[in-house]
Amino acid sequence: MLGALQAVAPALGMDLTLIDARNAGEIERAVTAFARSPDGGLVALGITATNIHRHLIMSLASRHRLPAVYPYAYWVRAGGLISYGPDQVDQYRLAAGYVDRILKGEKPADLPVQAPVKYELVINLRTAKGLGFDIPPTVLARADEVIE
Repeated sequence: MLGALQAVAPALGMDLTLIDARNAGEIERAVTAFARSPDGGLVALGITATNIHRHLIMSLASRHRLPAVYPYAYWVRAGGLISYGPDQVDQYRLAAGYVDRILKGEKPADLPVQAPVKYELVINLRTAKGLGFDIPPTVLARADEVIE
């Protein structure tokens, strides 16, 4: 995901600032410093450090009124603004197919690596309203889930 962001940001006229913080204190200092810049937004990557500190990250985004996109729908169901990422239920279905194949005798090493094939866009309108953001109707129409 980081590579994709780095590739597209210049074409969109955006500056990309990587915050490589691993613990709560580093995250708080980095996001607070970043929030001082005008017109900023946050994209949380789906890595272990962000997932462990997701409540802190969402709280900081809210406190600093930063629009934020998260990697998984459960972040948005817990109060985050928007998520776009792999449909986790679909991922488990794909994994179940692998388990079936292994139990039928296929060697795990012979199975191809699977990438997500289904992605979902989830928007929390309560959070958007609380932050004073208007989500365009065209974006809402594309969402897989809208939390009101």
